[in-house]
Amino acid sequence: MSKNVRYAQLATLLLAGALLAPPSFAQTKQKKKKKAKQEATATQAAPGAGQKREETGPKPYASVITPNAVTDDGLFKVHRIDEKYFYEIPDTLLNRDMLMVSRIAKTATNIGYGGEELNRQMLRWEKKGNRILLRLISYQNVANDTLEVYNSVQNSNLAPVIQAFDIKAFNNGTSVVEVTDFFSKDVPALGLDKENRDKYKVKRLDDKRSFIENVKSFPMNIEARSLMTYEASEPPANSSAGTISLEINHSMLLLPKVPMAARKFDQRVGFFTLSQTDYGTDEQRAAKRRYIVRWRLEPKDKEAYARGELVEPVKPIVYYIDPATPMKWRPYLKQGVEDWNKAFEAAGFKNAIIAKDPPSQQEDPEFSTEDARYSVIRYFSSETQNAYGPNVHDPRSGEILESHIGWYHNVMNLLRNWYFVQTAAINPDARSVQFKDEVMGELIRFVSSHEVGHTLGLPHNMGSSAAYPVEKLRDAKFTKEMGTAPSIMDYARFNYVAQPEDNGVALMPGIGIYDKYSVKWGYSYFPETNGRDNTEKLAKWVREKENDPMYRFGRQQGNPIDPSSQTEDLGDDAMLASTYGIKNLKRIMPKLIEWTAEDNKNYDDLQEMYGQVLGQWNRYMGHVTANIGGVYENYKTYDQKGDVYAAVPKEKQKRAVKFLNEQGFATPTWMLDENILRKIEHNGSVERVRNAQVNILNNVLEPGRMARLLDAQAALGSSTYTLPEMMAELRNGIWSEVSSGKSIDMYRRNLQRGYLERMAYLMEDQEKSTTAARGGRSSAPSVNVAQSDIRPMVRGELTTLRGQIRSSLAKTSDTMTKYHLQDALVRIDNILNPKS
Repeated sequence: MSKNVRYAQLATLLLAGALLAPPSFAQTKQKKKKKAKQEATATQAAPGAGQKREETGPKPYASVITPNAVTDDGLFKVHRIDEKYFYEIPDTLLNRDMLMVSRIAKTATNIGYGGEELNRQMLRWEKKGNRILLRLISYQNVANDTLEVYNSVQNSNLAPVIQAFDIKAFNNGTSVVEVTDFFSKDVPALGLDKENRDKYKVKRLDDKRSFIENVKSFPMNIEARSLMTYEASEPPANSSAGTISLEINHSMLLLPKVPMAARKFDQRVGFFTLSQTDYGTDEQRAAKRRYIVRWRLEPKDKEAYARGELVEPVKPIVYYIDPATPMKWRPYLKQGVEDWNKAFEAAGFKNAIIAKDPPSQQEDPEFSTEDARYSVIRYFSSETQNAYGPNVHDPRSGEILESHIGWYHNVMNLLRNWYFVQTAAINPDARSVQFKDEVMGELIRFVSSHEVGHTLGLPHNMGSSAAYPVEKLRDAKFTKEMGTAPSIMDYARFNYVAQPEDNGVALMPGIGIYDKYSVKWGYSYFPETNGRDNTEKLAKWVREKENDPMYRFGRQQGNPIDPSSQTEDLGDDAMLASTYGIKNLKRIMPKLIEWTAEDNKNYDDLQEMYGQVLGQWNRYMGHVTANIGGVYENYKTYDQKGDVYAAVPKEKQKRAVKFLNEQGFATPTWMLDENILRKIEHNGSVERVRNAQVNILNNVLEPGRMARLLDAQAALGSSTYTLPEMMAELRNGIWSEVSSGKSIDMYRRNLQRGYLERMAYLMEDQEKSTTAARGGRSSAPSVNVAQSDIRPMVRGELTTLRGQIRSSLAKTSDTMTKYHLQDALVRIDNILNPKS
């Protein structure tokens, strides 16, 4: 194309544009009309006359909340228009702290149960221009807002925005936002948790199959329920569908404008806590603060309360029973709740805690077990053998706001097994696999009380049961008055110590003396002073009971360091208590077939209860083992005499090793009842015993335990039980046939090979040989086995054993014993002189 042709075409286009364009004064007129229209719309919709904004901003209220809207008034007005939901948020509730609790309402098989909590988070609604921001708030780092450092804390803890909403309209001090997508789209803070997403390989939320079921507004909370459908590669049920559907309920609860006075935690009294770092103190560091979690109980009549009279609280603690709960168990669950009133009386309150049946549809058509206003004992149709007692508390102060106790239907099977194996030797009511309703009801009441205790802020007190001398647990008068432990928050279970001749002895714990003491300490009302409680008086109460073991708190431990703070144990001496317990197991074993028998039924119950007997025996072994290298832990403050940590006395540790040699490592022939075994299995008893005994042995020869023995030896010398003493006594017990010349049976041969494998493990350089040797503090150093005295001790023991075996071989006539000892020598040589 020539240059002249291109110029001609360009001229034609310019001419056409000139002919089509309106005159300049016409363009100006149209712009003015458009601007006027925008200003008029803005003035009509905005809260203040003359405020200008874009056409995409807020619209007139009447054009957003139309006459066909269904409105529910409450904390916020909630409007439903067709399938869309709107919140009308008052300006007075902007920047107020709120708590969002997300729970499963209905669920697919194998993804929890209705009522279980998914998430909780603290929220705040803020206005920014024509948008509402929903922020996630934390009170982990704090400072008084009157101090200079407050600004630094705020600048270092910017609250993340989890959602931004366009304001659709204003209305007399309120802002309208649409929340449809918030509750039906994939908002990570509200949906299925990451653990389950990873477990079931969730790909995405299918928002075409996800929608809001309903949103209800109440005076202090809003309840929003959504059906959420996720695409998943490995769903836990109905795998052909490739999806997971569940209903999730979100309770948004307005927190008090002025938080409850926080009560400082004292580690000498057990309470669940929240932690904060306070930058606003006079301490020359960032101060770590812990506050207990507890309900807000204030007396109706403060003057009468001050005079020492029992007074009802302004607002009692109320628990509702889940409508799904079988009628026959409801009275026992309710009794378990109200049993705590005797503890609250110690704090000066009467009728402080109440249990109620759920209201009928006529009484309260809007009652919901997911509603954050109600505390509920939820009943789950599940094979899980458990119950649990959580609480939802204000993260600013520790005030408990509500709780949903989880009660699994099959906890009854657990209770039956415990009661059977621990008391059937002396208790006719436990000698069957189907208890009378009254018996099971009392067991339910016991567990109900325990779980309610958790919801009051009380953790497990595993040190409680050690307060009672073992022989007192055989005393009918003592146990009827005191129960089997000073606290129902211990895992004291049932009285396995009592013997058949101990007529009238109590078999289970109740609300005990420690429970009353801890509730008094945590719930006694003091007039508020500067936002804090009377710490001096609370500390004085602790000092008054400091030398009485019944008022001691013993924290829960994993692998217990402190033998006086264990699960499932009773009394102050594990060796004596376990001796009584094993006597009862030996009484139960010959009766197992008779007590589980039922015509036209197979032997499943016999097999289960046989396993329960062996499991109980194994618990006794664990209780005893904890004494070896054990360290007592008794929390103290500077104004108290004595040490916090003290080694278990030498005599007690020696008795523990002696007990294990006699009761744990000797072949347990009483367990090997062929009349039972041939009805429940074709083989397996040899391997079962080997596994149980080797586990006990490995627990004794655990590097952390061995290191504690070395620590005690370094500090106390021969006045304590030393590692060389323990190793020698263990070797002499497990290899006793070597010195006596007796034949070694199959069970003992297996145990002895397990011993050699454990010694080989301790001689090897591997990461798992380095284990923590904690004595109660997480900062305690780990054990470097290769650089400690552990490895020379192992080498010395193996060398001694090798010499004993060589001397014994000439005296051995039994063929299998001889082969076993010859094999043991080869194994020892391989350990001491490993081939590259």
